[in-house]
Amino acid sequence: MESACRKDQPKLNSTPTRGGGAKQKSTQQELRQRTEVYTLNKVMTEQEQEQQMLSQGE
Repeated sequence: MESACRKDQPKLNSTPTRGGGAKQKSTQQELRQRTEVYTLNKVMTEQEQEQQMLSQGE
């Protein structure tokens, strides 16, 4: 009976290996989204600064 449990353990260990591609894809997607958020934040900050400068000039 113990040998049956030992046989199951390698199968459980090999399962995350298959999911490694999905994890890598998820990580890449997260990095891409983070980059998009930083870019959007930068654009919005620049726009706010321009609006403040225009309102101060009036």
